[in-house]
Amino acid sequence: MTRQLFQALALILCLSAAATAFSQRPDPKSPKPKTVIVDDESCGCELVYIDGIQTIERDGLFGFKRDDGSLICEAKYKFVDKFHGDYCIVYSDYDKCGLLHRDGRLILPVQFSAIDYPTDGMMRVLKDNLYGFFDTTGRQRVDFKYRTASGFSEGLAVVCFDFDSDYLAYGYIDHDDHMVIEPQFEFAYPFEEGYAIAKKYDRFAMIDHQGKEHIPFKYVELTPMHDGTFWAVDAATSNAALFDKHFKQLTPFIYEKVTDYTDGFYVVMRDNKTTFVNLKGKECCGWYDQVSGFFDGYSWVRVGNKYGIIDRKGNTVLPIEYDNSGYRSMEYLYSEGLFLIEKEGRYGYADTRGRIVIPIQYESAYECTEGLMPVQRDGMWGYIDKQGNDAIEFVFQLASPFVWGRAEVAVNGEVYKINPDGDCVKNCKTFPKIWHR
Repeated sequence: MTRQLFQALALILCLSAAATAFSQRPDPKSPKPKTVIVDDESCGCELVYIDGIQTIERDGLFGFKRDDGSLICEAKYKFVDKFHGDYCIVYSDYDKCGLLHRDGRLILPVQFSAIDYPTDGMMRVLKDNLYGFFDTTGRQRVDFKYRTASGFSEGLAVVCFDFDSDYLAYGYIDHDDHMVIEPQFEFAYPFEEGYAIAKKYDRFAMIDHQGKEHIPFKYVELTPMHDGTFWAVDAATSNAALFDKHFKQLTPFIYEKVTDYTDGFYVVMRDNKTTFVNLKGKECCGWYDQVSGFFDGYSWVRVGNKYGIIDRKGNTVLPIEYDNSGYRSMEYLYSEGLFLIEKEGRYGYADTRGRIVIPIQYESAYECTEGLMPVQRDGMWGYIDKQGNDAIEFVFQLASPFVWGRAEVAVNGEVYKINPDGDCVKNCKTFPKIWHR
């Protein structure tokens, strides 16, 4: 495996906190927020409603109120994010932000260049091109003195220490800015599952919270610990092998490329063929020209220019005889119990037993969301339900899937928003009268 090829896996697995020292990963155990869209006739607009907090807008400025109508803060900010748990980043201008609590308190004043949402009870904050840290009470715990820093993970954050104009190194600090692991690395990543990747002498190692090496500085690439496993690339062969959290090698160094991790399986490549490797290092499900990775327990697979669907046990759900001219990912091929399938330029839907439940007859189509699918028939778009019944009239030049109870449609060059009942909810003055269920 070349270093460039292996970096594909590093990119996928490290887009969160472990990818760079500049990002943070949401807690996977946090409940998914309940989100709906509401219409506010006072401003003629749609507003996001998340976990009982609604955005309000007046004269181009934004604020928030609770679902009982009481104010959290007046509409006074130029931009606002959505609430992440108890906190929301608010902006007075493009480059000045602060942090608002859901009880209306401004935890951090609107004077910083960038603020991260809390991780490990700490917030990384940028001011005058230097990073410092505040806790969730708004007390500054680390001065603005670091050129780069990661968010906190497992009690430690990566920081870059400038020894002089020619030499810098990475180390780890705790919440009180004590240097727990001295700056000595060419680069370092945040901790995940008890270990972190560090680079020295152009080689990578795996270290613990005391800086002890558990994998020595010998590999040309390492991925972060992920569900108790990680990959290492051997310098001599440029191939990758899988290890567990006890640093036991689970596979030989035989894989030329590792591209994805979903639903407990890695996608690996060898001799230009692709298969799956589980967390025990066992290959699964056969070899294909391409696979998507599992999404909700299913993956598309390609042989030649034809596609099919398999499940996590390698069983064939749909035979490898379908097309995918749009090269849609699995996320957009399967939703709400239906597969979007294509054959000879026509589209339909199959269920998880492999039965075609909506005939392959539409000129184009999208995935099922909120019980409806936008499909094209005789050049026009409309919506059908999961039984294949027409639900909203075929009168649109374009139509999108529903998200949070809204979909965008186009009629005669005008764009409107409709709800799942087919009623117009935005820009409705010229919306044509249509039938719907």
